[in-house]
Amino acid sequence: MAAPWSGSDGYHVQLQRDSQFLCSDQRMHTELVDRLVLQLNRTNPQILTDKEAQRFRNLSVPTTVRLAELLVHLQGKGEEACHEFYRGLQIHAYNVYFNLPTRVSRRRGPLFFLSCFSLAVGLALLYYYGEGNLSATGPFLSFSVLGLGSEVLLAHAKDGSKIQ
Repeated sequence: MAAPWSGSDGYHVQLQRDSQFLCSDQRMHTELVDRLVLQLNRTNPQILTDKEAQRFRNLSVPTTVRLAELLVHLQGKGEEACHEFYRGLQIHAYNVYFNLPTRVSRRRGPLFFLSCFSLAVGLALLYYYGEGNLSATGPFLSFSVLGLGSEVLLAHAKDGSKIQ
């Protein structure tokens, strides 16, 4: 199972960063919050006791309020509680888990770096083989690296072709 954090940040820090997104996401409906509460209660009663579970399942309180209180409660319980919440979210609502801000930034980070690095290498090759002139590539095969979305494409041009 993939961890939802990168670097030295733990689950507690990640849950702090993801809390606003989770509380505003329409996919975090009453049924899903109930499933998460029940799983936390059943698998780890030391994280969420029966009494606490009843409090977070109280239907007279709006779901967003119950969820916000649950997230604060789990952060107060520590790293293991936050980890178990992420585990439950991944099991019961993978589409929400996959789109968490902390996961999205982790997925896009390396791609952005590779795209920029590839573009720099492509420009360096064009400059080197074009004898300092980036508009004409000379008789050598040159490469232009373009980052498009989540794919990196290599396009090549031969003698006299103009790269756009």
